[in-house]
Amino acid sequence: MLTEYQQRLRDRCLAAPVMPAPEPWRPVLDNRTPVGGLLGIGFATDPGTGHDLAMVVSNDGHGLFDAFTGEKIARDRDPDPDTCMPDDVHLVCPGLGPIAGVPVRIAGLFGGGLHSGSPDGWTVDVVSPEWPHDRVVLSTGHGIHEGQAGETWWHVFDANYSELRAAGFSPSGQTLAVATSSDLSLWTRRAPH
Repeated sequence: MLTEYQQRLRDRCLAAPVMPAPEPWRPVLDNRTPVGGLLGIGFATDPGTGHDLAMVVSNDGHGLFDAFTGEKIARDRDPDPDTCMPDDVHLVCPGLGPIAGVPVRIAGLFGGGLHSGSPDGWTVDVVSPEWPHDRVVLSTGHGIHEGQAGETWWHVFDANYSELRAAGFSPSGQTLAVATSSDLSLWTRRAPH
């Protein structure tokens, strides 16, 4: 039994269509990069460019993406299971490519989490008004509790077709990621060069 307040929140979430993230956010590539069997995601920083890097762990190995351009930088189809099991209690995998050997915290199917807020006040929430389907809400201020959809909060992703693994910000707050069991969506707010 929902309280009146809970029912109003549920109704607000259900009524909001999926909408583009507001300025300064922009989608990276087509905003849904297929990654079959995705288990988790983590972030690192490219030592050469300073860009956020998104490391994806899947049943088919590990991949590293530039979160600013969407370019796949490195791929390991057969990682050593002794050095990275995403269900390991530490939830850490060694990086690859330009971050080879650097430990990367992984959030996803086996636990962990990404940042739910940015240093300058953006927040991301996962809501489930039609459980088990999750929705991702990007917001400023008090999120869905105040203001209107498209003004202070934005329903940016609906995981009604796949199981949500993780949603959140990179440590820099410049990248927003949503990972499902079948794909990766990224938004950035770094200005194009």
